[in-house]
Amino acid sequence: AIMLGSMAGHDEKDTTSVDRPVPDYEAGLSRGIKGLNVGIPKEYRVEGMPKEIDDLWTRGIEWLKAAGANVKEVSLPHTKYALPTYYIVAPAECSSNLARYDGVRYGLRVDGKDITGMYENTRAEGFGAEVKRRVLMGTYVLSAGYYDAYYLKAQKVRTLIARDFAEAFSEIDVLLTPTAPSAAFGIGEKSDDPLSMYLNDVFTVTVNLAGLPGISVPAGLSAEGLPLGLQLIGRTFDEETLLRAAFAIEEAAGFTAEAEAWWRA
Repeated sequence: AIMLGSMAGHDEKDTTSVDRPVPDYEAGLSRGIKGLNVGIPKEYRVEGMPKEIDDLWTRGIEWLKAAGANVKEVSLPHTKYALPTYYIVAPAECSSNLARYDGVRYGLRVDGKDITGMYENTRAEGFGAEVKRRVLMGTYVLSAGYYDAYYLKAQKVRTLIARDFAEAFSEIDVLLTPTAPSAAFGIGEKSDDPLSMYLNDVFTVTVNLAGLPGISVPAGLSAEGLPLGLQLIGRTFDEETLLRAAFAIEEAAGFTAEAEAWWRA
């Protein structure tokens, strides 16, 4: 809360910042969540989700109820389109934004026999495998023959997803969901299986698509001792309420597990 308070605010040289008052996020934590309306999106109960994650979600609901919140089920009907929409929009933005890293104006430059070779060498050496994958996907969906079929349609679905949230927030203050459908996987474990890695984003990409604040709170451990999180999603610019609810989860969960010093093994 203290860090967000220092980071938030308007920067006249940053066109992506918003000129609006910054709440005292830290002071807001002491208000508790009595009377807060919490929504549980029914579409997030996906088939095949491990029981330990579903059980943690249930515990999270009970923690919030015990702290005085009101809990009700809500619907976000376009959730099923979130992953394909995100993996069209995000790579397209990646392709567009990273086009500037060509070795000409700034950043890394790897020489070649001509300017085309310099472009190719710079981008081949400067980007990792996953970034290259996203640049290629983004370039494809933005190409003249596929723009309308993929990117334009994804933007329309994105609008529908945002509308789902707007309707839900007309009756609730925050949403509670799992953070991911599985426990954390090992470093590099999914590097050869990007689709499996992308599927782990099923609960979190909607926040990005709808332009909402979200937070993941460590709340339990899997049978293998890996951390499991609960996600809270708030209204646009309502980080104050989001942090209040997150603080309630954090206090109830009493999560104190520490990672092993694997680098010393």
